[in-house]
Amino acid sequence: MRMSDLITREIIRMLNESDESTAEIQRNEFAGIIGCAPSQINYVLSSRFTPEHGYIIESRRGGGGYIRIKRVVLKSSSALMHIINSIGDGIDAMTTRIVIENCLQSGLITHQVARIMSAAVSDSVIQTVPPALKDRVRAAILKQMLLSQI
Repeated sequence: MRMSDLITREIIRMLNESDESTAEIQRNEFAGIIGCAPSQINYVLSSRFTPEHGYIIESRRGGGGYIRIKRVVLKSSSALMHIINSIGDGIDAMTTRIVIENCLQSGLITHQVARIMSAAVSDSVIQTVPPALKDRVRAAILKQMLLSQI
């Protein structure tokens, strides 16, 4: 198992065991327990525990500092609006895939809707769009499709 998967699994375990869907870690201490470099913790947090994935990260620096990971639990319409607002003006193909996967896993969309969304924002659909505009067009399409689910 890759180190990033191990870190992710441990944080998710902590979140699942928490009554408040919150995990609090001290980066250096947590890295020592897991057996990795503190920078690997940062990488996992910045790539797998983002608002698009349904998490909020709070941190306090210093000797008694901590990192608090909170799973966002929203009603479906609020969750979809949060996701739409987080997309911004442009979104790349990989991030789009992650957003659609997370919506599916969270029960915000069905498998059929996920397949349709994936097809609608695929590179083959926007192949005639100039490369500089592809991410903007993809974002506009994805936002409209998510809005249709509210």
